[in-house]
Amino acid sequence: MKIFSEFKKFAMRGNLADLTIGFTVGVAFTTMIKSLVNDIIMPPLWLFSGRTDFSGQFIVLKEGSNVPAPYITLADAQAAGAVTLNYGMFINNIIALLIVSIAMFFVIHMINKAEDSLESRFPDKDSAKEPLNKKCRYCYSTIDIKAIRCPNCTSNLES
Repeated sequence: MKIFSEFKKFAMRGNLADLTIGFTVGVAFTTMIKSLVNDIIMPPLWLFSGRTDFSGQFIVLKEGSNVPAPYITLADAQAAGAVTLNYGMFINNIIALLIVSIAMFFVIHMINKAEDSLESRFPDKDSAKEPLNKKCRYCYSTIDIKAIRCPNCTSNLES
């Protein structure tokens, strides 16, 4: 029972719970971005690029034992047991990474703009507080607002 209580204490720690929530939100965000790229952005790009797809590009490193080369498609080469270098899939994944990165940038940019807009409409109550620091009028160093003597030049300051 002691091990169970120790595990419960570990699992309920704030950092682990925050990490779990962050991971879950991250997975959901990734799913949303992938859907945005695959279902919204890629179809028009493929339409305008003439349906360019590099996934069928490959180099046969070793012929398959079942069927000799040449292989028309990557699926044929893999079915024959050939060893292939699939550089076309790599190119497709690089393009997808770039598009996902751009999409994530714009989504986060829109979220930040929305937050800025909300902050400007509803200012924080703490933002109207007096400043925490001031400049010494003799040495121009930054000091605490409540200081009556500058710790740098030891000048007496007005309160």
